[in-house]
Amino acid sequence: MNWKILAVGAVIVVPLVAVLASGFGKDPRGVSNALEGRKAPDFTLLDLDGQPHRLSDEAGHPVVINYWATWCSPCRQEHPHLLKAAEVYGPRGVAFYGVLYGDEADKARDFLATHGQAFPTLVDEGDRTAIDYGVAGVPETYVIDANGTIVRKFIGPVSFGELAALLEPML
Repeated sequence: MNWKILAVGAVIVVPLVAVLASGFGKDPRGVSNALEGRKAPDFTLLDLDGQPHRLSDEAGHPVVINYWATWCSPCRQEHPHLLKAAEVYGPRGVAFYGVLYGDEADKARDFLATHGQAFPTLVDEGDRTAIDYGVAGVPETYVIDANGTIVRKFIGPVSFGELAALLEPML
């Protein structure tokens, strides 16, 4: 009787493990994004100081939107790269926004006070904007061209070099 239960369990478990294992070794950054090539969803969000920011106000300028959280280790890793990109490309007309994902504004203020801040961090109550952008986790970064089209979605930490490669041709 036990061997029958074991055989039934193996028939169920082995294909399930095979399906799950087929995803190992694949780079999640290579996953296509249905929003690439489409108009970026507009939003109006308040920053950590309570000031409103509307994406459509940036029409005519490239925009970088980074979804992040203080509890996210890869977000901490990419933060210096985003600061450098904002320092280099902000004065050249690129707008940068951080959007807090599943985190508290007070924690974000503390993090930014310690690690530096070069652009507004927006509070996405209920993660509604994250849903519009299809954010599955953090960090995720979107590069939007001057026409409001999403050119690229980065899943995972983004580097200064990756941002520079996209932004330079836009300027």
